Amino acid sequence: MSLHLSHRAAPGNPWFSWQYVRDNSDTILAALREHTWLTARAVLLAALVALPLAVAAYWFRRLSGPILALTGVLYTVPSLALFAFLAPYLGIGAITVLSVVALYALLVIVRNALAGLHQVPPEVREAAEGMGYGRWGRLFRIELPLALPGILTGVRLATVSTVALVTVGVVVGRGGLGQLIFAGFQNNFYKAEIMTGTVLCVLLALVLDLLLAGVGRLLTPWLRRRVAS
Repeated sequence: MSLHLSHRAAPGNPWFSWQYVRDNSDTILAALREHTWLTARAVLLAALVALPLAVAAYWFRRLSGPILALTGVLYTVPSLALFAFLAPYLGIGAITVLSVVALYALLVIVRNALAGLHQVPPEVREAAEGMGYGRWGRLFRIELPLALPGILTGVRLATVSTVALVTVGVVVGRGGLGQLIFAGFQNNFYKAEIMTGTVLCVLLALVLDLLLAGVGRLLTPWLRRRVAS
């Protein structure tokens, strides 16, 4: 996303300027939309990969260590190095950003989903077996619903960290709000531009976290009844 900004900063280069926001509102909103869209797609992609991995680790205990180790190693790789490694194969653009940030979200979702599955009481699983549920029936009817609080915790943590990490996508030209922050540094340390991008990142993470918390409350009504009692 190219940035064509009007840089009429107030004297003294303040950290915030309404004039900057007014003059560049279209660019700021475009960066915010891109950041939100990249975050949502990356977390969804990570969840679609992480949940089957968590189930595999839950069913086959021998796979638990290797799966957690692999996702842990990916999490420790510096993001810039991972961008540099993937860019020659995936190109410069959104696909590279999505791939990198989704890989970082795997560990958080896998660990929390696996913890949630392990917290399903053994007597509940035994009762489901006694009622004739097979492995897949228990998973979808009993275990995943009861593990939902842990899964949602992982998704919330992954979402917040992804909002921050998407900004690094500026190195391949698709950093959302990171484009504003980086452009501010390039433009003689233009503070208003840097602060606008930073504050919007924080607010976006907060809004998405609150939204997911609300979804979690709707999907787990039994937790509310337990607290009320």
